[in-house]
Amino acid sequence: MTLVRAYLALMKLRVVELLIISTIPAMILAEKGIPSLGLIVATLVGGTLAAGSANAFNMVLESDLDKLMERTSNRPLVTGALSKLHAAIFATVIGALSLSIFWIYTEPLATLLTAIAIGFYVIVYTMALKRHTSQNIVWGGAAGCMPVFIGWAAVTNSLSWAAVAFFFVIFFWTPPHFWALAIKYKDDYEAAKIPMLPVIAARNIVVRNMWFHTIAMIVSSVALIYLTELQWWAMVITIALGVVFALQLVQLKENSENYNAVALKIFHWSITYLTLFSALLVIAQLLKA
Repeated sequence: MTLVRAYLALMKLRVVELLIISTIPAMILAEKGIPSLGLIVATLVGGTLAAGSANAFNMVLESDLDKLMERTSNRPLVTGALSKLHAAIFATVIGALSLSIFWIYTEPLATLLTAIAIGFYVIVYTMALKRHTSQNIVWGGAAGCMPVFIGWAAVTNSLSWAAVAFFFVIFFWTPPHFWALAIKYKDDYEAAKIPMLPVIAARNIVVRNMWFHTIAMIVSSVALIYLTELQWWAMVITIALGVVFALQLVQLKENSENYNAVALKIFHWSITYLTLFSALLVIAQLLKA
């Protein structure tokens, strides 16, 4: 692993892809059209650096756990490609750069929300929740919803009920998305003694919780379409996407022999769902404008 690749690995850029999926639609909905290219670029670059900073701090704090999990055994702090000190310095620098970009090129509220997002992910999720409660991803996942608020605030320097509804779409989407992956990597989390819900709870409890959050996600999605006053066909497609998500979940039965395979299918579909829903928001808003 080259030094540059090691530093990029700290940022977990594949995870940052989800940031783009939520940030751009939030900005377009807030603008009721397409914001200036400069604002979009500044928000995405600043957001990527902020997420990268939080992810890097996460790896510094969890290097002991990463050694125990096969899925994370190739991370740069585990292999020795980077030291904890250098990783912490890198995380601090790109975090400060992110806040500078937001302060200079966007709005004060977006800057504040970005700082809160970094702090929440590092302190609340990584340090306080992840090792201590099975609800870690539920409440800690709020950090992953912040790009919606940040993108909205970058345009308007304010928030709205529509922004709150979009926040809750991501908030309720995160647990079934992540728990589906945790089912596949249950042994990894068990080895690291991380109390993810699929590790410490019976399958029927996991499935029940995934249903609750999926239904809440669909309701939030419908609320978002209503609050943004998008076209009737956008509502129809939103409900259809939610039904398809629910049909995926129907196949996840606690006594099923292919339980893990179905869970992995739900994980991949959840990403497709969020991508399609975000694209729908963009298309519907632009056609409305």
